[in-house]
Amino acid sequence: MITKTLTQIVRGFTMGSADVVPGVSGGTVALVLGIYEKLIDTIRDGARALGTLLKGDLRGFRKKLFAIDFAFLLPLLGGIGLAVVSLAGVIQTQLHDNPENMAGMFFGLVAASVIVAFRLIHNRSAANMAILALVAVVVFGLLGYQNGPVADPSPLAFFAAGALAICAMILPGISGSFILLMLGMYSAVIGAVDDRTLSNVALVGIGAVVGLALFSSLLAWILDNHFEPVMAGLIGIMVGSLRVLWPWPNGVGVISKDQTEVISGTGLDWPSSGEWFSPVALAVVAAVVVLLFARFAEAKTATDEPSIV
Repeated sequence: MITKTLTQIVRGFTMGSADVVPGVSGGTVALVLGIYEKLIDTIRDGARALGTLLKGDLRGFRKKLFAIDFAFLLPLLGGIGLAVVSLAGVIQTQLHDNPENMAGMFFGLVAASVIVAFRLIHNRSAANMAILALVAVVVFGLLGYQNGPVADPSPLAFFAAGALAICAMILPGISGSFILLMLGMYSAVIGAVDDRTLSNVALVGIGAVVGLALFSSLLAWILDNHFEPVMAGLIGIMVGSLRVLWPWPNGVGVISKDQTEVISGTGLDWPSSGEWFSPVALAVVAAVVVLLFARFAEAKTATDEPSIV
């Protein structure tokens, strides 16, 4: 029993480590570890329990609550939480001190994840490719109006960030932290965890619970019935959102190096001769890591033959 619990904590830590850094999603890690289907089933059980509670059916809630495999879920969540808490400070410091290098690393992670996710689309029809291209162009254009990370976000922003980011847990191609980056909430959430700002962390957590309750069953149904068009749309979001990860002029995490200059829109610029090497090198290394990880995932999938959803 103790060995199983420790193993589950390690699995959760691995998933949490992936979700803290934009690129590989925790759902992809769960797939590699062979627990994806179990995770989805447990999330669905929890969503059904919350649904009965919201309806005021206490007897039904208790019945569905006891159906949840907490021996599987709680150590996993504990490992995820441990990874988030232990890594948040490191990432927050690097976002502040080396925004261009961090942006380069994130860019490489997400760009490689686009390649990995694209392989999941077997029917590359004109319709699916049109969805991908249209979503990419729209997202790229809309993010031009973003002024960088959200400054002093409201409680509602933390709640909404948690509700939207958690949906990535059951998607094999996109991470929750990437959604936070796209929303301009990544630094705020990482900073709240690192600074132990419990009120904001609690708001993110509550938003995550509500997001799972409202969207987990819907997203799972959509993936079951319309997997490839959904993946095409998700890949389009990832491609278009690379705009917010472009390292120059100021990278990701702060609006500017001294946090006083406001960039008009999501700034795009070319590096000077001395600025390009480190971000590009980190992007290449990060991309190679993701592609190697994906190759391992494909090999394990071929051996174990788990379902995607």
